[in-house]
Amino acid sequence: MASTQPIATPVFRAAPDGAPAPSNAPASAQRLLQLARETLAIEAQALHDMAARLDVRFADAVLRMLACRGRVVVSGMGKSGHVGRKIAATLASTGTPALFMHPGEASHGDLGMITSADVLLAISNSGESEELSAILPLIKRMGVPLLAMTGRPDSNLGRHADVLLDTSVAKEACPHNLAPTASTTAQLAMGDALAVALLDARGFKAEDFARSHPGGALGRKLLTLVTDVMRPAEQAPRVGLQASLPELMREISAKGLGATAVVDGNDVPVGIFTDGDLRRLIERGADLHALTAAQVMHPAPHTVRPQALAVEAAERMEAHRITSVLVVDEAGRLCGALNSHDLMRAKVI
Repeated sequence: MASTQPIATPVFRAAPDGAPAPSNAPASAQRLLQLARETLAIEAQALHDMAARLDVRFADAVLRMLACRGRVVVSGMGKSGHVGRKIAATLASTGTPALFMHPGEASHGDLGMITSADVLLAISNSGESEELSAILPLIKRMGVPLLAMTGRPDSNLGRHADVLLDTSVAKEACPHNLAPTASTTAQLAMGDALAVALLDARGFKAEDFARSHPGGALGRKLLTLVTDVMRPAEQAPRVGLQASLPELMREISAKGLGATAVVDGNDVPVGIFTDGDLRRLIERGADLHALTAAQVMHPAPHTVRPQALAVEAAERMEAHRITSVLVVDEAGRLCGALNSHDLMRAKVI
């Protein structure tokens, strides 16, 4: 039988002011919050200092990336490598072709990833990474521009760089000033700054971002067309102008849209009638058998084209507080229908 005893929760006990908690004692909530705030403050200060010393070299790096006919190859070891992978991914998703190359693998064949049309962005806080240093002479021999992101401008990497981006920090957030924390934050932020400057210079728009993220929410909103999610012509409810109210009701029930288009002899929608309209007629005590579609419809129904963005149809429906919209072709003929459930299933809304 399973135990029914309640699960014990940890009890936080504050340590005396200024006294570190014993290594075998649970950390106090006060100490945890203090360390978190100190970490954020140190890293925020590192970014503030880096922003203050940015100079024309940053613009030089951006211009070289813009002029690159190939790709931006990002490389780094250890934690700098992890940051480099993220920078490469950010560049690639914002209009700058980029890839990550592991410097350790570069000496064993992966250097073939780089061509003379590329630019190398090398990342190393110390600037003395053996793996990066081993490939620098080959990079220079190929004539590949070398952009260096380092915390030590006077390092081997810094001296070889065509453009140096200074990501030095006064200290790491680690209490022992050892674990890469503030330095990797500075590298990541510098990478974001490069990506943002590049996308602006390229005129990169939200639509461009969506094209490289078709599986994401933004991609669905900006790339999904009405024709992708609408109900086709044969499922679009319609009746003629002289249709009786019972015919209207049967069409609404049969097609399950909660409404029906009223079309003229050319299949052009001239009105719409909804199940809400039917309820209001019943409440007024109207003679349902004596009325025709032309008498009860709402004229000039809202319509969209098949090639319109689905998000535009959603915005129109929201603006006019309607749940359905008719889809018409270039000649104005009914070719489909769309309601809010269709848009929700497609995750457009």
